[in-house]
Order: sequence, then structure tokens, then C-alpha cells
Amino acid sequence: MTDTTPTLDLGPQTALLARLVEGVTDEQLADPTPCPEYAVRNLLGHLVGLTLAFRDAGRKDLGLTTDTSPNSARPDVGPGWREELPKVLAELAEAWRDPAAWTGMTRAGGVGLPGEIAGLVATDELVIHGWDLARATGQEYAPDPAALRICHDFLAASVDDPSRGEIFGPVVPTEPEASLLDRAVGLSGRDPGWKPRS
Repeated sequence: MTDTTPTLDLGPQTALLARLVEGVTDEQLADPTPCPEYAVRNLLGHLVGLTLAFRDAGRKDLGLTTDTSPNSARPDVGPGWREELPKVLAELAEAWRDPAAWTGMTRAGGVGLPGEIAGLVATDELVIHGWDLARATGQEYAPDPAALRICHDFLAASVDDPSRGEIFGPVVPTEPEASLLDRAVGLSGRDPGWKPRS
């Protein structure tokens, strides 16, 4: 890990996401989200999978959770997701509090990558999918400022990456005076003005 590695405590962002999960009603599980292929239940299933994967990536506990591609199957929630997801979110945050998580090589989604990059990807996933879930379920959303800054800078650095299209949609332009969150959402390929159909 270098002196410039942007480590941070993911606890505030995972705690916020856990609160959003608690606010989801059973009636909202079939509602649309800003991810065109996902209803709320699929987004929650994706969150379960990525949280397990990045928890284990931080622990360097490589196996089924870190080797499974996020595109291998349409995610869905299983029994007990309301209890499981907050628990695993807390475990993810704890794993990344260990400085060793940010060093060496690890794996997530079947892709080998440096620990510090995996930490940035985890931060991006937690911030942007937090916005997805909040927007789809009508909840207020103010991400952890440190996580948001790292997420924005990570996404901004990917704009000219030729492989960007494999992960993110085309950048949605935002106004210069847009909030940092709206700019990050636009960089992720989402429309910051997205609202569920009425």
C-alpha cells in the first residue's frame, strides 16, 4: 500500500445502506430501479452477492463468492435477506478496516485485481447502488462524504477507459453546478433525475 492509497472506513456507508434496506417494504420488491434489468428484489439480490464478494476479497478469502461473475445469473433475494444483508454489510466494513485488505492481490467477480483497486470498486458499488435503492424506494439519500468523493474520483478516472462499457453505461452529462452525488451518478451511466413510474 502506498502513501497515496485512498483507504477509508466503509462503516458509515455500509451502515447507511443497511438503514435503506430496512426501509424497503415487501410491496416494493417488484418495483423498477435505475438499473433497467433489475426490479428492487434483483437489486437487493445483487447487493447480497457483491457484499459477500467484497467482504471475502478484503479478507483474501478467495473462493466461490469471489469467483462468481455478477452476470452469471439474474440475482434475486432469498429467505432471510433482511437479516443477512445488514450483517454482511457490517462484516464487509470490518474486513476493509484491516490495512492488509488494501495491499497485495485479491479477486472479485472472478477478476484478479490489486487490493486498493478492489477497495475503490467496493466503495463505488456501495455508493451508487445505495442511490439506486434509495431512489427506487423513495428514501432520502446522503452518502458518506468520504466514500462519495472516492466514488466520484474513481468514476471520473474511468471515463476514457476503453473497457468502461463492460461495467458502466455511457456517461450522462450533468450541469456544472450539479451536486457531487449527481455528478457521480451521471458518471456511472445513470440519469440523476431518474424517478420510478407513478
